[in-house]
Amino acid sequence: MSPADQLTVARALSVPVVIVLYAWPFHDHAYWATAFFCVAMATDWFDGRLARRHGRTSPLGSLLDPIADKVLVAATLVMLVGLDVAPAWMVALIIVRELLIGGLRQAAIERGIVIAARDLGKLKTWAQAVAAALGGFAAAGAWSSRVAWWALLVAVLLTWISGLDYARAAPRLLAGGAQAE
Repeated sequence: MSPADQLTVARALSVPVVIVLYAWPFHDHAYWATAFFCVAMATDWFDGRLARRHGRTSPLGSLLDPIADKVLVAATLVMLVGLDVAPAWMVALIIVRELLIGGLRQAAIERGIVIAARDLGKLKTWAQAVAAALGGFAAAGAWSSRVAWWALLVAVLLTWISGLDYARAAPRLLAGGAQAE
């Protein structure tokens, strides 16, 4: 397993730790949970950089990387709903889009087509991560939950705009049978 793949696996394994830190009501738990989330999410940048630098992308990394990102961000957002920082409807919209596009990608894979991450998809991932971090620090009392609300609204909009971009490109990609870029 390459160092990039190891970072991806570490990010995936960080999810239960983030959940426990948000759920366990010790002093400053939301600070600790958010800091751990931010460090875990930063590994996404590092694993991609390592893979490109060494020219070592792997099927495991290509499969696990977006899943690790989605699960880490979604778990954090769900925990923020429980802490009354993130509105449930916003988090539900994000999760629904992720499931729909995940289904689209799975349908493409079954036809031998890989739908690669698009620029809007990468942007929405980081918008979600920033919103989750801002929400986590709001839960910790660093600032008002209104900051988190607005950041999450931006993330929801980018999430659905990027989802519509994938959906718009899907018929052409599936009909053409070629690998999407």
